[in-house]
Amino acid sequence: MRSPSSEKIECPLCCGAGELSRAEILDRLGVKDFARVAQLSAEEAFRLLTQKHCHEEQSAWSRFETELAKRTAEIRESHKDALRLATSERENLSRRVEDCLRELAQLREKNHLLEGEMSKVARVGKREEMDFAEEARTWAGVWISDKLPRNGDFILAYRATNGEPTEPKILIDNKDKSAVAEGDIDKLVRDARERSIPVAALVARDENQLRQVDRDSRWSRRDGVWLLRTTRQWIVRDLDLLKPIFERMRVQGCDLLDRNAVLAEELRRTFPEIDRIEKELGKAAKAIQSVSALVVRYKERLRELCDSSAFRGLANAPERDDSMPIAPKYQLEGNGR
Repeated sequence: MRSPSSEKIECPLCCGAGELSRAEILDRLGVKDFARVAQLSAEEAFRLLTQKHCHEEQSAWSRFETELAKRTAEIRESHKDALRLATSERENLSRRVEDCLRELAQLREKNHLLEGEMSKVARVGKREEMDFAEEARTWAGVWISDKLPRNGDFILAYRATNGEPTEPKILIDNKDKSAVAEGDIDKLVRDARERSIPVAALVARDENQLRQVDRDSRWSRRDGVWLLRTTRQWIVRDLDLLKPIFERMRVQGCDLLDRNAVLAEELRRTFPEIDRIEKELGKAAKAIQSVSALVVRYKERLRELCDSSAFRGLANAPERDDSMPIAPKYQLEGNGR
């Protein structure tokens, strides 16, 4: 924009003979250039106004930054406990994650060991089942099935004259473990119910594997199934005891014991009583063996004493004079007596 003082105007003194600038004419006339003054005043006013606005803007920003710092400090102070708690929770969470990872590694190791033990137990259990099957096939008049794929190990029964199995059948479950559990009993009863077999037998490897409750209730009724708790040493004797009951069941029905509570109770009491008698017989047999051993030992001792006494008597006897007459035999015997 061109300044008003630099504009060319006709000179009023020379009537247009020359051209002078506005500033020169006003200067010759002694008149101030009010436009120039106004322009400079406006420029100065704008400069001052701009300076004032810049100062106010800087002051506003300073106040804003101060207020922002103040508010930030207040917010930080108010949330300091929350931040500390969050930091503590994060540390605790990290610690718990580490503990969980450690426990997971330990559980994996234990699971691996448990799988190894389970495989050993499975092999032992399978060997026990095969041993039982081989032994059962040698029992006279007894029929045994092949290994069952599920719901028990074998089905056992007495043979008919034509070789076929007779009723009632017995579902067999072999156990070779430190102690029979209640879950083993429940599973056997459930398997018998699924196969609709009225009698089931849990066969432990040894008497010590049976609990006291098993030994006290060797023959019991559970959920409609007659349950026999026995061992490899007892099962032949137990089957002989149950044989007449099974024969009556074939004639009068498998619910014979359900209808005859007295017979069922007597049978339940018979098994522990027979076990007790067998233990007493075992003790008596051991006592007889001990006495027999003592008799043999004392016989040997007496024989040794007799031999040593005879040897000492011969050694202390005087030498015989050939001139002396020999005593009759009966006299020697009499002297010996």
